[in-house]
Amino acid sequence: MTLHTNLAPAPQQGFMGSYLEMLSLVERLHRLLLDVIKDEFERVGILEINAVQALLLFNIGENEVTAGELKSRGYYQGSNVSYNLKKLVDTGYMHHQRCAIDRRSVRVRLTQKGRDVRQLIARLFARHADGLQDKGVVGLDGLDEIAHTLKRLERYWGEQIRYIY
Repeated sequence: MTLHTNLAPAPQQGFMGSYLEMLSLVERLHRLLLDVIKDEFERVGILEINAVQALLLFNIGENEVTAGELKSRGYYQGSNVSYNLKKLVDTGYMHHQRCAIDRRSVRVRLTQKGRDVRQLIARLFARHADGLQDKGVVGLDGLDEIAHTLKRLERYWGEQIRYIY
């Protein structure tokens, strides 16, 4: 998706252009992150799961959660969580178990195979963090500022979904 800046009124063209550029960067960075994970998987010979599923494993970590909790806790942002969970269970990366109290609810947790992938992703991210610092790409203060700004943007967009004015 390419965003165009010619949709803004003349007085806001500068801000609107910057906003659209930021939106495009967020989208490209997410896709690039998935490509980086895919490349790492190809390098080590993991071909049965994809980068989205690997991020799901990374985000769940040592927690045991229901499918519904995946979104509310921020572990998964996609729309096809059932497909990805089934694939991860079928390929042995996750255990699933019906909740004893509510038989409709299924709890999931990582298997050893899933924890191994999580560690692979953790090592990949650690290499990236070291490289960002070593090459002077961004320091701790810069990352903190980026995270703070993105959280404010997330909060603003969340409010736009909940409240119409």
